[in-house]
Amino acid sequence: MLTYKINDMKFYYKIVCLLVLGISGTSCKKYLDVVPNNVGTLDYAFSNRNEAENYLFGCYNTFQSLNREVVNNVGFVTSSEIIYPNLDDNPFNKITGPGFKLIRGGVQNVSNPVIDHWTGNNGGQNIYVALRRCNIMLENINKPFDLKDDEKKRWIAEIKFLKAFYHYYLIRLYGPIVLIKENRPIDGSIENTKVKRATVDESFAYVDQLLNEAVADLPSVVVNPLLEYGRATKSMGLALKAEALTTAASPLFNGNPDFANFKDKDGKNLFSTVVDPQKWSLAAKACKAAIDEFEAQGGALYNQVPTNKVENVSDKLKRVLTIQMVTGEKRDQNRELIWGSQYGFEYQGYAFPKLTSDAVSFGNEQPSNWSVPLSTTELFYTKNGVPINEDNTGTFDYANRNTTQFGDADNQSYIKLGYETAKANFNREPRFYADLGFDGGIWFGNDKRNESDAFYVQARGPFAIAGPKSQFATNITGYWPKKLVPYLSIMNNGIQFETFYLPVVRLGGLYLLYAEALNEEGTAPKAEVLSWVDKVRSRAGLQGVSTSWQNYSKNPTKPDTKEGRREIIHQERRIELCFEGQSGWDLRRWKELQGVLSKPLQGWNVNEGSTVNYYRPRTVAVPFFGLKDYFWPIKNSEVVINENLVQNPFW
Repeated sequence: MLTYKINDMKFYYKIVCLLVLGISGTSCKKYLDVVPNNVGTLDYAFSNRNEAENYLFGCYNTFQSLNREVVNNVGFVTSSEIIYPNLDDNPFNKITGPGFKLIRGGVQNVSNPVIDHWTGNNGGQNIYVALRRCNIMLENINKPFDLKDDEKKRWIAEIKFLKAFYHYYLIRLYGPIVLIKENRPIDGSIENTKVKRATVDESFAYVDQLLNEAVADLPSVVVNPLLEYGRATKSMGLALKAEALTTAASPLFNGNPDFANFKDKDGKNLFSTVVDPQKWSLAAKACKAAIDEFEAQGGALYNQVPTNKVENVSDKLKRVLTIQMVTGEKRDQNRELIWGSQYGFEYQGYAFPKLTSDAVSFGNEQPSNWSVPLSTTELFYTKNGVPINEDNTGTFDYANRNTTQFGDADNQSYIKLGYETAKANFNREPRFYADLGFDGGIWFGNDKRNESDAFYVQARGPFAIAGPKSQFATNITGYWPKKLVPYLSIMNNGIQFETFYLPVVRLGGLYLLYAEALNEEGTAPKAEVLSWVDKVRSRAGLQGVSTSWQNYSKNPTKPDTKEGRREIIHQERRIELCFEGQSGWDLRRWKELQGVLSKPLQGWNVNEGSTVNYYRPRTVAVPFFGLKDYFWPIKNSEVVINENLVQNPFW
């Protein structure tokens, strides 16, 4: 709803109470006539540079929150990459958000939407409050007497970046949205508050406009990373533009026939009804501009071999550790990170299997129960760099992948030598072993320095160290998201989690976004399109796409067609960015999420101790995702109050 009222807007600094925008039936003038002691007014908030900077930081507050809490990140919880049991009755459970429940169906509703960013309820942030806050900043930017012109230009650019991000976030969730270009007068009529939704194209165009205006005055880098980390830079602005324009060009928004009849109360189509190929050209240009700017500032793919607590480790395992540290490296030492969360990842104990008997005692507080379904594990390639159902070499036994074999010398850097585990875990690409923990899998770290001393996961049955321990401390599939636990983290007779910051945008993802846009644009040569994919594959120790498919795939001509390359690029993004909160968004804009969530999610039979019984796939969750779920419902009360506001289709 966009009826304007006084909102409680408490910031971390000196601003205690702020006027937001308009009301429903109460005079804001009367409100402002009675100002309690020690309550700041807008005049005070912008009385000087220092106070105005505090307000600027308040404008970042929602931005930081949206990039912090993965359990309410739609891209994270609806991707099917991780299943969480949603044990609401667990007294130790710190996951209070309802996000993980979304893929199970029957949870989303119009009376109290889950992760409601329109009104800020049920795990959501009120993004419209954040937008009004940004507009107040722009309205008052000239008031501080000691604010220098160059700094004022930067602040204006930062606010425009934030406005673009907030609008873009809403578009991804709701499609056509209400644009908050400026705040409406607080003494305006009630009718003026009953705003309409802009079309999808108008919404994306406004995001693009804001970013074009912002980028010109954003700094190339922050001068003082310690104090300014997370504030907008030129690279962040260009990366956001690249992602927004790619999203605008994608099937969910670009001529989507499913919403061809979606109109506002005046009969105006809110979705374009014809696919516009030019949108992919604009996206490709935006991606290249973002890449060029970031690389000009020293950005590059992370390819550093970790040395901290690493001794006598094979080259195979070193590559695994390098891949792990793409997300686990300290942010000031990661040249690949364009934009990351400002908050350390808080859920390592949910992704970390118990590796010692001492660690089992932490089962309630650190339940190790984030479970990766078999469908996600099967995304990862064979060691030959092709899908597991395409490999023609015989090194991967696809038909018998759920049977077992014993750890051998060729795989001993990944699987405990002599340990019986699923054939599906053998002869896979290094990202499989960097991202996933599994029964028999090597888990380097946990305060071990040598490969010969490395822990391995023992997960079969309730008597295994990592096996089921209670209703709360059980991984229900037998796979853990290892990527979310840096190898330096320790859970043994004590806990010492290495702080890391989950990426929001990194260069590897931007390379794949550019490859996608080039491919969909349809004018770039095949070699140019795939060269950007090959850069990412190279770090994973894989040959280029064309070479791999020609030599190892049952479908060697797949990279020769636009459709084949599309499938390859989509799979590469899902592999490379797995567990980073990206796949859920990608699958939505590709209109592929319905297909992914149309099948039961399976795992191993984890309560069984014998291999013959353990390695039997069983259904652990039955997701539900219908056409209407591509977009969030607007809370019903909002539509009732504002008769100009139309509900999303099928809700």
